[in-house]
Amino acid sequence: MTRRAGAFWLFVGPFLIGLLIFNYIPIGWSAYLSFFDAQGTVTPDTFVGLRNYADMLTGPFAQSLLTFSVFALFIVPLTFALALGLAVAVNRIRFARAFFRSVFFLPTACSYVVAAMVWKLSLFSGVRFGLANTVLDWFGQDPVAWLSNPDPPWYWVVLVTARLWLQVGFYMILFIAGLQRIPDSLYEAAYVDGAKPGWQVFRHITFPQLRPTSIAVLLLSLIAAYQAFDEFYNLLGTARGYPDFGRPPLVYLYYLALGQTQDYGHGSAGALLLALLIALVTLLQGRLLGLGRREA
Repeated sequence: MTRRAGAFWLFVGPFLIGLLIFNYIPIGWSAYLSFFDAQGTVTPDTFVGLRNYADMLTGPFAQSLLTFSVFALFIVPLTFALALGLAVAVNRIRFARAFFRSVFFLPTACSYVVAAMVWKLSLFSGVRFGLANTVLDWFGQDPVAWLSNPDPPWYWVVLVTARLWLQVGFYMILFIAGLQRIPDSLYEAAYVDGAKPGWQVFRHITFPQLRPTSIAVLLLSLIAAYQAFDEFYNLLGTARGYPDFGRPPLVYLYYLALGQTQDYGHGSAGALLLALLIALVTLLQGRLLGLGRREA
């Protein structure tokens, strides 16, 4: 073994060992458990084949996947539009640019649990209290039970606004990095050719040049939408448990595998189905957006 190869394995070896122990082995064991009746045990002996998968696809978990597919269809474009709009606005500011960039990015450093508590206890607290209901009272409107009433589903307003506040700043930074990589010569050539500043330049110069960044933002936000857990669990969960509405796949799997039933077989099958759905949707989105396609 050469000295260079030895140095390579010295630095990479511990990472690979950790990846194997904490990622690949648990994934493989989860796949193994998904084919067994593993209620209350991680060493099952009753093989059930694909029954766990069939149960998950015909039960409440399937409804949860469908609900959050619709949620992803709304939250991903909304996150994309807000992050891009903020990035363009901040990038055009001539003074205090670093200040505004930091202000919009700071929520990204906030814990999802802390943000959920602020939303639940301060902004959308109860029926009579909270900033949102105070504002409604100023306009003579009745207070709203934001988190306790599924009809109408006002809880989605709380969940969506919390997630947008937490993640838009991160994607804004990605777009700003993409904007700063666009050569000024492209804009100068466009102005020489008679392009008008504003929408025309944005449509034909800025947005096409942001294509790689746009694909990354769409893929990351889509995966994050299906992996939602913290804000849902802390906003809608109570001492009595989690309600039947607004239940994301990870929360459902949490109660299924780690709750009173401790059904690791069905929980593992659901986790693999969720991972497969995320992979398929991501691949489909990448194909539609031309991920990996060479520029003409």
